[in-house]
Amino acid sequence: MPADTVYVVDDDPSVRDAIGLLLSVHGLSAATFADAESFLDTVPAAATGCVIVDLRMPGLSGLELQRRLRAQAPGLGVVIVPAPGDVSAAREAFLGAAVDFIEKPFDPARLLAAVDRAMEAGRAAPPVAAASAPISPPRSPLSAREREVLSLLVKGLHNRRIAEELGISPRTVEVHKARVMEKLGARHVVDLVRLVDQGLAP
Repeated sequence: MPADTVYVVDDDPSVRDAIGLLLSVHGLSAATFADAESFLDTVPAAATGCVIVDLRMPGLSGLELQRRLRAQAPGLGVVIVPAPGDVSAAREAFLGAAVDFIEKPFDPARLLAAVDRAMEAGRAAPPVAAASAPISPPRSPLSAREREVLSLLVKGLHNRRIAEELGISPRTVEVHKARVMEKLGARHVVDLVRLVDQGLAP
């Protein structure tokens, strides 16, 4: 597929058609997919451009797709399109570095502006070679609590939300997070996502 493509991932064919038409009218190359799985099977690691993704779909959700793209295709900026009122999920999208979230029914001008920003964000991402460099296996086993923190970190939850989920303080979460990063030899949360995806995190 050509570089700087706008990929539209939505299980609603009318939404895919509407966005595809809008993009083509403005001279943008678009490719549409009905689900996240078929998109992930198709998109190359070196792809650049933007992904407009529905938040809730059968199979992988938009948030899960966003998480996987951070490791699989970092050159793609992400715009999340949630249903009206889905504020909590939109917050998670921002924590996962989404460029914007635009509720349906979307404003065409705002969507096009978000696509422009997403493409710029994708071009500014680290090269694929750097993003996909091998990660060493864990240096020491994680404790049960550290595994719990890790599972919530890779879902894009921030420290305060993790603290609420586990019934501990945000400071304790920060301590566990630091230990997880040290034990797994990770520098960023993206590294943790890749370790989990590759089955290297205990």
